[in-house]
This record gives sequence, structure tokens and C-alpha cells, in this order.
Amino acid sequence: MIVGVDIGTSVTKAQLISRDGRTTPAHEARSTVYTLPGHRVEQDLDDVVGTVETVVRAALADAAQLGDEPAEALALTGQGDGLWLRDATGASVGRALSWMDGRAADRLDRWTADGTLHALHRRTGVGLFPGSAAPLLAHLAEHEPERLAAAHVAGYCVDAVVQRLTGAVTVDVSDASQPFLDVATRTYDETALELCGLSAHRRLLPDPAPPGTLHRLLPDAAQRLGLPAGLPVSAGPFDIPACAFGSGVAEPGEGNLIIGTTLAAQVLDTEPRPAIAEDPAGMLLATPYEGRYLRVMPAMIGTAGLDWLLKLLDVKIEALDALLVQSPPGASGVTALPFLSASGERAPFVDPRARGRLDGLSPLAGRADLVRALCEAVAYSARHCMEALGVTRTVTACGGGARSGEWARIFAGVLGGDLEVCDDAVGIRGAAHVAWRSLGTPADDAAPGAWRARLRTVTAERGLIDHYAEGYAAYRHALDIAREGWSTR
Repeated sequence: MIVGVDIGTSVTKAQLISRDGRTTPAHEARSTVYTLPGHRVEQDLDDVVGTVETVVRAALADAAQLGDEPAEALALTGQGDGLWLRDATGASVGRALSWMDGRAADRLDRWTADGTLHALHRRTGVGLFPGSAAPLLAHLAEHEPERLAAAHVAGYCVDAVVQRLTGAVTVDVSDASQPFLDVATRTYDETALELCGLSAHRRLLPDPAPPGTLHRLLPDAAQRLGLPAGLPVSAGPFDIPACAFGSGVAEPGEGNLIIGTTLAAQVLDTEPRPAIAEDPAGMLLATPYEGRYLRVMPAMIGTAGLDWLLKLLDVKIEALDALLVQSPPGASGVTALPFLSASGERAPFVDPRARGRLDGLSPLAGRADLVRALCEAVAYSARHCMEALGVTRTVTACGGGARSGEWARIFAGVLGGDLEVCDDAVGIRGAAHVAWRSLGTPADDAAPGAWRARLRTVTAERGLIDHYAEGYAAYRHALDIAREGWSTR
């Protein structure tokens, strides 16, 4: 069996998964996210490592449910982007800067004005946003150079945890794809570093681990986790590509939609080409599989915006489906723009000033209409992202939002096709698949297809498809007008 861990932004999860696809219940531990003045969002590495230890020990207590199979490997996935500075021992050099951090927004403004963003996008297919490593590094180089001088490595969440557990200074190729990698050669593009003015800090970037790399648990880390010393550790891919592969995406043109805290749309390709978009947005990711690339539009919005609205309305998430049923398609004339992140938006356009809004309000509008309007707007954003990516085949959906039957119906209607929905922890499943392949015993060889998540089909209803085609056109028009207003702030 594989011990799988998904290190999310605020919640770390772990569960066991066997080669025949069986899983044990997921165990969770919350980590602290510090939201500070100046649009700063930070995390503490010691706290995050502590959550990993907690959930792994809890998951191992369920081993009897899988017949007490021995652990073959520890497979890690988790949040991407941000900036996790460490010294040579793995100790954090200051708190980690989250992917939600907005302190470097002014740097993006400068890079937009001088053409750096477009030039970088042409070279690497990367679309930067304030929480990307490049603007965060540039911000620290300008305002806190002593932190970079004290650091031995600048990486991401998963490789920071790996260093603490194994001593390895490494990075998965999916994380390294953002923002300086030539994904075709899996090497850093020196010109990309020069464009960002960061060539002097190249020493901080570890070379991506080759496909199939495994690390080994250190004795003290193994004791804290309850695992044997020397157990293989598979690091990555990070959570977005892990969800794609865990959902069963395997053929070029297939898409995956993660309806989680953020909304991530992605499409598999055999060529390292970026999404076709008017703005330098999105990601082009190398993956653990040779000749397979993911084009990604990772929007900042998602269930986090819905959580904010439900809290404002004093409504529990368990009431979501009932609320959506109470409001008709079109939300009784209420419409929304769903950009509720303090960092603005990063896909399918980049604008740190993007903000949400509700329109069409009247005394007749109720709580259900407000909630439905926001849920429809998030689905419209998903369609906007998928159009930029050029999806041509089946779309799977996963994440907490996909578990809502009514919201999934909205997504299917807006996207204009059936959705294949996965209800389990597909990120862990994807990381486990990579681990088995790295061990030299691919899961598909032992039990073809068994490891894949079970899917349920959400049918796209003709009436909803027609209705939402008009709603999407109105959404795009409202967005165009709003973007003109944001640009004049």
C-alpha cells in the first residue's frame, strides 16, 4: 500500500491506498495561515510538517482495513507556487510566503508595463501572479535581501517537507515549471531568469528531480511518522497535476476541473505549448510522464468565495443544494463577478485589482438567489478557462464543490457537456500512481484501471445548456466592462 499525503493550504490530509484501488478514510489536520497587513499571507514550515506527522500516524492506524499490507512508499503532493525559503539544514528562513500572498502586486504592475510578463510567457508559457515565485523573489531581493542571502534553497511546500523528512534538496518538475523552466528540456531557462532580474539568485533553485526519483526517510523523521527508516518517499507532482492524473486523465485533449478552494482547469497535451489567451496567463507544466504536459488555468476563485458568501449570510455549507434548488437558473436576475481573492485574479487573465460584485439586486432577491448567482459565475469562469485551454474531450471534475449535485448540474450546463465527477481524494490517488511507477511496479500493471477513482456522470441538460449560453455571453460582457474600470484605479 501507499501512504498518501496531500498538504493543502489550510488542511493536510492522509489516507492509505492499495493497488486494487481500495482506500481508508482520509484523516485531516489544520495548519495555520497567517493573513497580515500589506496583503501578506504566510505559513510556518514547522507547523505544516507537524500536520503531516499527525495525519500519517492517524492513517497508519487504519492499516488493518487493507489487510495490514506493508507500506511501499510515502507519496506526497500539495499546494504549489508561493516561496518557501530554507537553509542547508531545512530550517525555514522566515515564514513561507503563500501562493495567496499579494505583497508583490506592484512588481507585476511594473513587469506588465515594461513587457516582461509577455516576454516571459512567450519563452516558458508561464503566467505570473502576485503569489508566484518570481515576483516574490524579486520583492525580497528589493526589500529584504538579507533573507535571500541567508537562504540555501528557494522552493515550494512539498519539497520543503521532503527536505525535512529525507534531507534531500530537490524539487518536482511540476513545481519547477513555475516560473523559470523550459518544460521541454526540463532545465531552467536562463533568459527567463534574466527577464525577471533574478540571475544572481539562480543558486537558490534546485534542479528538478528526474522522473522516477525516490528519496529515503531519515531515521528521526521515520520515528515521528511511525514508518520504517529508509522508506521510499515520492515527492510530487503538486496538487493540480496530481488531481488530473488521479481523476484518470490520460489522453491528449482530456480536461479536468478542480472545484476546490480555487478553481483549476487543465488539459493534457503531448506538446509543450501554452494556452492560447489574450493575456499572459496560466501555466504550462511538465509532468512525471515523458511526453505529457498540462496546460492549466488556475483561477483564484472557487469554493473560498462561496464560503465567504455563506458565512456572510449565516448559512451552513450543508444547505447549499437546498438553496440552489430554491432559485431558478439565472438566479431571478441576480448576476455576479466571482473575483473574491485579495490578490485579484490569475486565470484566464491576470489582474491584482480584480474584485467581485453582485448586480441585479432588488427587494425580491433572496439568499438563494445570491448564492446561485455566485455559483453560476464560478461556472462561467470555468468555461472561460476551458475555452482558453482548448479542451476537446471528456472533462472530469473533482474537489469539494463537485460533491454538490446541484452545483455540478450548473457546471455541466455552463460547459455544455456531461461531467464525470470524482468524489474521493484524487490528489492522493494521483501521487500514489506516480509513486508506484517510480518503484518500478506501475499500479496499472498489477490491476489495470483498479486504482482509478470511481466516476459518476452529471448530465448536461439541454434547457440549461441553452440558458447558460446566453448567461455566459452576458458574463463575458460584464467582465470586459469591469476590467476597464479596474485598469483606471
